[in-house]
Formats: sequence, structure tokens, C-alpha cells
Amino acid sequence: MDILIHPTYFPNIAHFVAIMNAKEIVFEMDDNFLKQTYRNRASIYGANGKLVLNIPVIHSQKNRQKYRDVKIFNEEKWQDNHWKSLLSAYKTSPFFEYYEDEFKPLFSQKTTYILDYNLKCFEVVCDCLQLELNTSKTESFIKVVEDKNDYRYLVNAKKEKLQNFDNYTQVFGVKHGFLPNLSILDLLFNEGPNAVNYLESQIENLK
Repeated sequence: MDILIHPTYFPNIAHFVAIMNAKEIVFEMDDNFLKQTYRNRASIYGANGKLVLNIPVIHSQKNRQKYRDVKIFNEEKWQDNHWKSLLSAYKTSPFFEYYEDEFKPLFSQKTTYILDYNLKCFEVVCDCLQLELNTSKTESFIKVVEDKNDYRYLVNAKKEKLQNFDNYTQVFGVKHGFLPNLSILDLLFNEGPNAVNYLESQIENLK
């Protein structure tokens, strides 16, 4: 089945479970930007538990703005901070060094628009997972779709459903327990190539 989904900042496990089990992935390109969603945030597993990485954006709630038109506020040193957070969280994980060189440029090269940056991040993740996906982009906004599974709701960080995904080994799992549905980076750095098998096996647990 084809799916409709938002491009997000290093998508969480739920996004990739839906993506891995789809025939074609259609990216929503024509919606309005909303804050407090995964459009500009990702959750990782830090030494003190769940850590949320936010990309600062130039956005006003008063005037509706298309997601595609929202710019990143690059005056802040957010890329340096995010990279340092990833190093702190995953430098001891089994596969961080294996993938490190693929991700590092994303935290040094500037990108103007958040949507473009998210698509770059998605492309790098897919390269690391060795995925060849059929993707396309919307050309207009349709509120109710009937010919695809609509997974756009997964973008909502505040209304996130509790996902019953199977446990996998996490760096700080002994200290804080298993944290489900983090960014795909958590799964990739901990499981490496086995991440694909994990994602394909979790479709029944996706809510």
C-alpha cells in the first residue's frame, strides 16, 4: 500500500516502520508549518534519558507559513550542539564509528530551508540502510486521502501514541530502561544493518 507521510528531522521508528512496509512513499510538501512537531525535532537517548534535539526556525504563528517556505535560523550554533549531543549519546554504540562520516557533513554544511534539510537527512539514512525506495512528492494539499494510508499524524510530537515496538539494545538501557520510538539514529547506531530487519518486523505494532 502507498503511504502519505511528512518529511521530518531524522524520522522516528514509527515513521520508518511505515516507510519500510510501503510500496510507495509520498511526502507531504504542501501543508502549513506547525511548531512542536517532528518537522524540526528528533529524540535521542542521552546519558540522562530522552533528549530532544530542536532545529531553530524562523516562523511566526500569526501568519500561516507553508512548511516548504520555513527557513532554518542558522544564526544559532544548533548544528554544533546537535553533533556534540550525538557524540555524547552514541560514541560508545556498536555502529556509530561505522556511519559517522556519512552524517558529519549534515552538521557542518548550512541549509536554508528546514524541509530541504530533512530530505537530505532522510537520504543519508536511506544510504546507510542501503534502501532503494519509491518516493514522490505531493503537488497540492489534500485533507482526506482515500488511495493511500495516511501516516501524517505521526508528525505530532504532542499527540504521539505509545508505540509497542520490540526492545533492542540501547547504550543507556541498563541505566534508564528501554525507550521506544526514538529517532532512527538510535536504532541505526545500535543495530547497524540489522535495523532493516527490525523495522520490517514491527508493522503489526504500529498504531
